[in-house]
Amino acid sequence: MATLEPEQTFITSDDALDALCDQLLNSSVIAIDTEFMGEEHFIPRLELIQVAAEGVAAVIDFPAVQETAPMARFWELVCDARIEKVLHAGRQDLELFAHHAGRLPKPFFDTQIAAAMVGYGAQTAYANLVQRVQGVKLDKAHTFTNWSQRPLSREQLIYALDDVTFLLPVHQHLRQKLSVMGRSEWVDEEFARLEVSLGAQARDPLERYQRIRGWDSLKPRAAGVLRDLAAWREGEARRRNVPRGRVMRDEVLVQLARQTPRTLDQLRGMRGMYSSEVERNGQALLATMQQALARPESEWPEVPRDRKPDPESTGVLELLQAVLKSRASVENIAPTLIATTGDLQALVERASPVEEMDIPVLRGWRRQLVGETLLSVLSGDLKVWIDPQLGKLRFGHLDHA
Repeated sequence: MATLEPEQTFITSDDALDALCDQLLNSSVIAIDTEFMGEEHFIPRLELIQVAAEGVAAVIDFPAVQETAPMARFWELVCDARIEKVLHAGRQDLELFAHHAGRLPKPFFDTQIAAAMVGYGAQTAYANLVQRVQGVKLDKAHTFTNWSQRPLSREQLIYALDDVTFLLPVHQHLRQKLSVMGRSEWVDEEFARLEVSLGAQARDPLERYQRIRGWDSLKPRAAGVLRDLAAWREGEARRRNVPRGRVMRDEVLVQLARQTPRTLDQLRGMRGMYSSEVERNGQALLATMQQALARPESEWPEVPRDRKPDPESTGVLELLQAVLKSRASVENIAPTLIATTGDLQALVERASPVEEMDIPVLRGWRRQLVGETLLSVLSGDLKVWIDPQLGKLRFGHLDHA
């Protein structure tokens, strides 16, 4: 245990980690962050874990400690349901913790999500949030540090500690604002959505294909081929512990799904396929595609309709976007947190009854805030006009307008 500053430590042994766990044991809230290297591995290589609670802050050298002990006690503490874990833009941190701990740390509080709820903008960077809330300008000199190199300098470790020491007062500030604005339940709803998303992503590699650019331009049968190819790549990348793109690039998977070659020679003739890839993966690719092609039509994925909206539909979409931005401005919340353009387009097209539509803007706090307004505009029950004096949108029911 090497001292950085009073109550700030660099932990490189199991004994030192055990002492830290003793200090954290009775905490109701801890701030937590990670530094990792993800360029060469399927699961990013965890290098540092930064932790802060009242009266203590520490940097854990994960490879050094992991070499001597499995860190079971620390993972139990991180997953303790009595302790709130505070992170900023914490999706990837949570994924790493879930991988190493075997379960998702709960409850958690993401300051980036909460900041968007109270008017600090969508996807606010940590340094910007600290400066706005605490008035402190953080040093960004080590943003692109290679955290796998040892030894780490004192400046690097203090930089890493800054990622958690300011999280606690920021968390307190955001909790207060959420309470005053009546949005505590809203943010809890968002954290629950993130939890569900993380769980679904971990459980089903067959859903990975929807993250590949161009999947929605395929016909349903080809999308089914892409689904199986993406799931195969997921398993292969995990087995070899390399990034997905190292196994096969996204654009090559899409071309395979479109063309579905049947022989190794046809594979070799495809643009972007290298001989080494065919030698290593050719038979597996052919088998995967044949398996996908053999599936019945009832198992093909649903692909969004590929059509350009008509001019009238485009005008309605732009009106809904204006209504959304107006309501978001009044409520001091990031509009992109409420609804996407895709959500609004789905509302305009309304291929199914409203109550059967599974889009976020029609659920929970979003529906309360703006969803009902959008539906009233679409149904013609709500009039929208520009106030010439204020230069802002105004709303009113037709019988009162």
